[in-house]
Amino acid sequence: MAQYAVLIYSPAPADPMEITPDYLALLDRYPAQVEELGGRIVTGFALQPSTTATAIRGDLVTDGPFIEAKEVVAGFFILEAPDLDVALKIAKLNPATIDGGVEVRPLFEPPAE
Repeated sequence: MAQYAVLIYSPAPADPMEITPDYLALLDRYPAQVEELGGRIVTGFALQPSTTATAIRGDLVTDGPFIEAKEVVAGFFILEAPDLDVALKIAKLNPATIDGGVEVRPLFEPPAE
């Protein structure tokens, strides 16, 4: 199956310690929804709040996110799905779409030599 990165965007600072019980219940149901559509979550990670970020541009290192934004990357997961259409159906069910959003990108596979 093809693999996709699903990037999770949430309102800044996207602190995982501030997830509500209702949102947590939606997250708990999500893996079963993924499987019902023929997908599989390979691995996933939540990120620390955007306030903990360090940005680097050339030789300049600054505290804080790369850019100031209303929404920030809160986490990501690797999804296996039969094709992009199924991956998008799965992504639309992600609870992050309620007050943030998700981005789906196919993982890069180098061409066979």
